[in-house]
Amino acid sequence: MSNEPGDGIQLEYGLDEKPPLPKSILLGLQHVAVMIVPATAVAYIVAGSVGLSGADTAYIVQMVLLFSGLATIVQAYTVGPVGAKLPIVMGTSFTFLGAMTTIGADFGMAAVFGAILVTGFTVEGLIGWQFSRIKPFFPPLVTGLVVVIIGLYLIPTGMDYAAGGTAAHEAGEFGALHHIGLAALVLAIAVGLNMLTRGITRLLSILVAITVGYVAAVAVGLVDFSPIGTAAWIAVPSPTRFGFEFEPIAILVFAFLFLVSAMETVGDMSGVTAAEGRNPDTREFRGALFTDGLLSSLGSVFATFPVTSFSQNVGIITFTGVMSRHVVGISGVILAVLGLSPKIGAVVTTIPSAVFGGATLLMVGMVAASGFRLIVLHTELDRRNMVIVAVSLGLGLGIATTPEAISGLPNAAQTFFGEPVILTALSALVLNTFVPGEQSPLFDAEGATPVDDNPNPAPSSSDD
Repeated sequence: MSNEPGDGIQLEYGLDEKPPLPKSILLGLQHVAVMIVPATAVAYIVAGSVGLSGADTAYIVQMVLLFSGLATIVQAYTVGPVGAKLPIVMGTSFTFLGAMTTIGADFGMAAVFGAILVTGFTVEGLIGWQFSRIKPFFPPLVTGLVVVIIGLYLIPTGMDYAAGGTAAHEAGEFGALHHIGLAALVLAIAVGLNMLTRGITRLLSILVAITVGYVAAVAVGLVDFSPIGTAAWIAVPSPTRFGFEFEPIAILVFAFLFLVSAMETVGDMSGVTAAEGRNPDTREFRGALFTDGLLSSLGSVFATFPVTSFSQNVGIITFTGVMSRHVVGISGVILAVLGLSPKIGAVVTTIPSAVFGGATLLMVGMVAASGFRLIVLHTELDRRNMVIVAVSLGLGLGIATTPEAISGLPNAAQTFFGEPVILTALSALVLNTFVPGEQSPLFDAEGATPVDDNPNPAPSSSDD
């Protein structure tokens, strides 16, 4: 399938097309390979900070994989009104990391899971239910900026992986030549295969690059296989393993963070459909937000952290031109199997962070590029819109690089405004709404009051 010129990127496989099964499995593995380390890293970091036992940590990691897989399958195929029928890979986001660590240490994990249970579907379900009313407030200018900031603020995470990640920090090897070399090898192979080859080699360029990087890591002795031997073959979900407590402060914080998660999902969906040169429709938005909220609340019963859309995988769609939701559905099945078998999951987690770093840098860069493309295709970059872009990205990147700038605010305000996605989204939303222009929901194209520096401009042959 291919799009008309100017509508979107050249797609190898469209939304409802099914590649041959062997190719689909490999393409699905490619999605899993890119997201599995960051998805499970959240669980490892929180468990280590809170002081959970090895058994409890392993259990949470497996449940994160299981519910990431289930949520991904629901997004691809839907269950009633839940799901978007879009290729959206789901996983645990770093958005919730700080709150889960702090609340878990102060109140216990029961308070974390109690807050997720209450706020997950309450917040995102309400937003999804009423999305037809608020959709006019999210035109391509706003959603495109959310996609851009998601990609840009994740770049430091990709660089952290490329330099060796948490394990390298602890070993005093962060930024060592062998880590940077592995990341550079993966990045070079992925880009080279994508730009210089055709067919299956190009489509699987990321998976091939990660595989070569992993083999190289094994060859130089950077892979520890011991987790495979100690992992169990089967993990059975255990409801209410940590219990539930309902702390008002924890509930308030997670309510804010699920609002952030909803904005990220809106941005990621726009990044996915930008491959077709369009914004998602109301049903797609509603179904995706329902999945975010419902699967997060349901997962908390089994000690799973919140699941939301994974931005790195949006970049894969743009990079490879494979938009098939059936490929992503296979990714969900693979994740679910990994979640039920710690032994298989342990094999994947032996891949060094630096190997994923090269792929992650490429993917988050592609996410940002998709956002810029969404804006350029659907927005006239006149002075009004350029100012909105400048303010929104300036504030978002500013708080991402200098979070201590708002250290004088109350803790709750720091949590809320310290999120680059929410600061960018709110800035774009407020400015686009109240400044007259074509994409403002309060002013149509005919009724908008022109915003002009010069009330008596000289004749010109071109607009802004």
